[in-house]
Amino acid sequence: MIAPAIVFLIIFTYWPLINLVQLSFQDYNMINPAKTKFVGLQNFYNILFVKDDFIVALKNTSVYTCCVVIFLILFAILFALWVKKDTWQNYFAQTAFFTPHIIAMISCGMVWAWIMDTDRGILNTVFNFFGLPSLRWLNSSKTAMLSVVIVSVWKNIGYYALIIISSLKSIPTEIYEAAELDNTPRGRKFFRITLPMISPQLFFLLITITIGSFKVFDTIRVMTDGGPGSATDVVAYYIYRYAFHHFRIGLAAAAGVVLMIVMIIMTIIYFKVLAKKVFYQ
Repeated sequence: MIAPAIVFLIIFTYWPLINLVQLSFQDYNMINPAKTKFVGLQNFYNILFVKDDFIVALKNTSVYTCCVVIFLILFAILFALWVKKDTWQNYFAQTAFFTPHIIAMISCGMVWAWIMDTDRGILNTVFNFFGLPSLRWLNSSKTAMLSVVIVSVWKNIGYYALIIISSLKSIPTEIYEAAELDNTPRGRKFFRITLPMISPQLFFLLITITIGSFKVFDTIRVMTDGGPGSATDVVAYYIYRYAFHHFRIGLAAAAGVVLMIVMIIMTIIYFKVLAKKVFYQ
């Protein structure tokens, strides 16, 4: 019964993974595969110690991931606490916040690129109306990464907020009633009751958001194309550029292997450090 799923995983997951590792040790020639030669660890040495653009892309990816993880979880919790009650206004707000999640990221990126346009964008038009100076949202190295983070958080906050809302509603009301009898302050109830009770869901969100952020590509490709300069160049876009623009398949595969190792290390750290703080009912 599970044979179709196993075959699917072998063909589309495990074999590409093995092939990726194999290509990372080769100088692959796309035009003439017969000229492909084995170079060992030379590709890894080049991206880590010779070419500095991969380190820049890795730093940008880390900055993007940290910002998205922090802001997305924080605002998802605040939004979930705000609209967790069963009212028609909250149902409407949940639907409105969830709608961007079902829209393709390419469409969202194109719309936001127009909104953040320096000359004709809506944001700068509003700023100028109130007498504020215009910002070069996507054309400045100081604001480009922040602009991409804003779009990513806006698109995904509704989905993760709904997960937190469902976890909040699963908390037994007897616990809050007991806290009310003890006159427990609201802040203490949140940090001592609410957060521990939804910690399994938060831990799940932390891992999934981190992995998804490290693999960000479409947002960067549509909105900034890795620019200005290398301000928004991330590892996934680095792999795409070297594979399909420069045809350096070996370097791109080596960067993919490094990205995979980084995500594995991050996941292990999460489980070693944070899994002990997760409270399971």
